[in-house]
Amino acid sequence: MKIVPVITKNNIKNLVDNNQREDGRTIDQYRDITIETDLISKAEGSAKVKLGGTKVIAGIKSQIGEPFPDTPNLGVLMTNCEMLPIADPEFEPGPPNEFSIELARVVDRGIRESGMIDLEKLCIEEGKYVRMIFIDLHILDNCGNLFDACELAVMAALSSAKLPKATLVDGEVQLDKEDTIDLPLKDKVAMCTFVKIGSEMVIDPTLIEEQVAGARLNIGISEEGIVCAMQKGGAEPLTKSDVLNCVNIAISKSKDLLSFI
Repeated sequence: MKIVPVITKNNIKNLVDNNQREDGRTIDQYRDITIETDLISKAEGSAKVKLGGTKVIAGIKSQIGEPFPDTPNLGVLMTNCEMLPIADPEFEPGPPNEFSIELARVVDRGIRESGMIDLEKLCIEEGKYVRMIFIDLHILDNCGNLFDACELAVMAALSSAKLPKATLVDGEVQLDKEDTIDLPLKDKVAMCTFVKIGSEMVIDPTLIEEQVAGARLNIGISEEGIVCAMQKGGAEPLTKSDVLNCVNIAISKSKDLLSFI
């Protein structure tokens, strides 16, 4: 964890207390967002998101496999996140660290709990063959708020994904890569991330704001405006008012975020 000088912390807190931030935004304002899709020819779907200076890329791959024994009629979804030192000097090479695992799980939870992917339609033969969807996240440049950037990248990649058509021939699955189908989607989800600085909840934090914050709150909002996922991080407690205010802001902001997909 990077040590932030006290003078920097006080400066950021004083700005936030006056509804201001170092980059000129208000505390409830997102940075500029751009999204590009279909960047990786070997992937079934891909997207790159730029959220301010933060850049991430998501890739979607699929294969045929066996379902889990307790869900024989549902496809399989797995999310992985790769953090390399080129994106942030704080990242280290090697196995996924605690933050990388948390980031992947929060993004994955938003997808699962929103019911975005119709997992039943990924079943080819119950108990034997299902599609397995692998989501790979790669951090290109960490300038804060990886959660929202990654969720947007996954939404865009899933929405643009094309799967090879699968048919059963003599009990075996045959894939036709020339004949593709859309990934069966039922919903979309946006992630809105807040950090607590002083007594205020600040949306879409920059990296330095994350480093001085006492707590973090991630809220997943479905396309219908329903809270489908929530994760709290950091040691500082949040009040009921903090959470409810963030939920109301997230419901409003989620519509803007999903308009980019």
